[in-house]
Parts: sequence; structure tokens; C-alpha cells
Amino acid sequence: MAYLHYKSRIWYGTEDFYLFIHSAWKFITPILLFYVIVGALGLGIYFLRRACRYLDEFLIASESLFLDTEKDFAFSKELQPVALYLNSVRDNLKNSQRLAMEAEQRKNDLVVYLAHDLKTPLTSVIGYLTLLNDEEEISPKLQKKYLGVALEKAERLEDLINEFFEITRFSLTHLTLELSDINLTRMLEQIIFEFQPMFSDKELTCELDAPKDYFYRCDPDKLQRVFDNLLRNAVNYSYPNSTIFIALKIESTHLLLTVQNTGNTIPEEKLNRIFEQFFRLDTSRSTKSGGAGLGLAIAKEIVKLHGGEISAQSIENQVTFSVRLPLPKTTENTSQNIDNQNNTNGEPLHSTQIKTAQK
Repeated sequence: MAYLHYKSRIWYGTEDFYLFIHSAWKFITPILLFYVIVGALGLGIYFLRRACRYLDEFLIASESLFLDTEKDFAFSKELQPVALYLNSVRDNLKNSQRLAMEAEQRKNDLVVYLAHDLKTPLTSVIGYLTLLNDEEEISPKLQKKYLGVALEKAERLEDLINEFFEITRFSLTHLTLELSDINLTRMLEQIIFEFQPMFSDKELTCELDAPKDYFYRCDPDKLQRVFDNLLRNAVNYSYPNSTIFIALKIESTHLLLTVQNTGNTIPEEKLNRIFEQFFRLDTSRSTKSGGAGLGLAIAKEIVKLHGGEISAQSIENQVTFSVRLPLPKTTENTSQNIDNQNNTNGEPLHSTQIKTAQK
């Protein structure tokens, strides 16, 4: 209306309304600029305070992340995804800390047990050797008996010292692979042959079902350690006069090695922890079965480095460890294995079977 009134009449320049409008028009640009600046500052302060509030919430949550609290983080509605993420991080961190503390506690307990156990065989060795040294008229039969006991205790002492070294190596050594092509079948046969004295002690039989001369690219020393640990575990926990079955099968993308023995069924809660560091099925230090509780943990690490998986199953007194390793994507090893199979005079792939029994 003011604009229409301004345009509808003739102005002589002396009217008050004309003078007011004319003067205001000269300052319209600074006035608009002032309001723009004030508006921009207002919006900037608003969003800055909002960002600072979010930052305060995040800093408070970060400080609480390492505190021993079960309370979930509370954030503004816009930061709920961040709250869920931090709650997940907090839970994973606490779980990792708990597992690390449990492993460290088991390690410390094991070291204490080992240190205590070292005294017993050492005292026996010193005692029997002292008797042999002081008594000049001991009969040959008694001398042989004392020497046998001293030797047995010395061997036990060596086992305990080896456990100490095993703990140290696992704590300080980072496992790396040195790959080469090996005859996996021959490796298994050699390991079984080396275990014959242990089979004899418990009157065990070991059967191997594997392809003839199967080649595989891996770290021979470390993979041999895996098979050694699995077979040693099977021997230690097998019933006397039972059979250990070892099978190597070639699947489409993986090779599968299973070690099965007959022994006490492993409870589910122990089976879930059997690959943890320093975990022993036999918690008693009075028996010779089991070592430092590192064999299966190291085996798992080695299998993982090869890109494979290891698992355990225990049903109705049958304990089975399974190692699944990926087959190479190249055709070099495949061609070599096919050639080896063709040179077996038409024998099927899984024809090799070894039975080892020492009685």
C-alpha cells in the first residue's frame, strides 16, 4: 500500500514521507548486510554449540570406555549409531581384557606349578646319585634300580624344563611361514613311525588312510608340529589297547586331515576352550599327560597362517580333531599329484593304509 501510495501521486521532494523513504533507501544495503551477518552469526553459534554438545557427549563416553562399568552410553537421538558402536567396542574390549587376564593367570599358575614340580625330580635324582656315591658295597641289582629311578626322574626334569622353554618361545616368537612343496603322505608316515615307542607303551594301534605320495605346498616344519601335537594328544588321552585313526582326504577346495582316538568324552565347556593358550584338559600336575597347554594353541595359529581351520569334536568316547587346509589355486601341484596317482598302477586315490602296532 505504501508503495502504491508512493507511485500514485506526484512528489515535490519536500514531503515528510518522501524524505523518510528516500533517506531509508540510501541505507537499505547496509541494513540488509547487517541482518545477514547477524543471521549468519546466529546460525553459526547455534550449530557450533550443537557440535560442541555432541563433542562433549563423545568425550565423556570416551573417558567411560575404559572404566569398569556395565552402563550403556547415552547419546542424543542423532548420535544413537555412535552410541551403539561405542557400546560394542566397550564390550569387545572388556572381553579381550578378560581373556588376556585369564590367559596370563593360567600362565602364571602354570609357571608356579612347574617351578614347584622341578624340585621333586631334582631331589630324587640328587638323592639316588648320593646313595650310589656314598654306598660302596651296593649290589649291582640295587645299583641298576637306583640308576633307573634317577634316569626316570631326570627325564621328567627334562620334560618340565622343555615346558618352560615352550612358554618362553610362544611368548616371544612371531610365527612366520617358509613355504615349500612336500610329500604330505610321507610326512604322516614318518610321524607315525616316530611315535611307535609311545604306541607300544599303551599297546595302541595307528591306522593311516591317505593318498599315495600326495604333495602339498606348506611350511613343512610348522605343519609337522601341528600333526605331532595332534597325534601326541591322541596318544596321551587314548584308552589302552585302542586304535588311532588318521585320514587325509582331498575335497574340491580343501584337504581334510582327521585324527580320531578313543578316550574319555571331553565336556562341552572344555571342548570350547581346548585351543586356548595354557589350557590343559588334565589340570592335575601329578600326571604326565599334557604339557604346558600350548600345543593345540600353537597348532591353531599355524593352521590359521596356512589359511585353514582346526576344530575338535567329542561324542561317545570318540575324540576327533579336524584340520582343513586350502588347496592351491595353481595347477602345478594338482598335475604332480595326478601324475603320482597314475603311477600307482590303477590303485584308487585313498589306497594307502598303514597299520602300526607295537606290543
